Amino acid sequence: MNTSDIHTVARHMYDTHGPRAIAEAAQKAASCEKAGDEAQAKFWRRVESALLEMRGPRES
Repeated sequence: MNTSDIHTVARHMYDTHGPRAIAEAAQKAASCEKAGDEAQAKFWRRVESALLEMRGPRES
């Protein structure tokens, strides 16, 4: 998937799950890694990264 597709999935997840979307993407990635599906794990890690970018920097 290209970057645009990743961001589309990330936006949909955020609209669906709100702030929990990051945790959801991380759980999906971990599940894929455990199952040995590296391609899907990489996809979900990219979605997680896009969600973190959307969130922006943390405030202190």
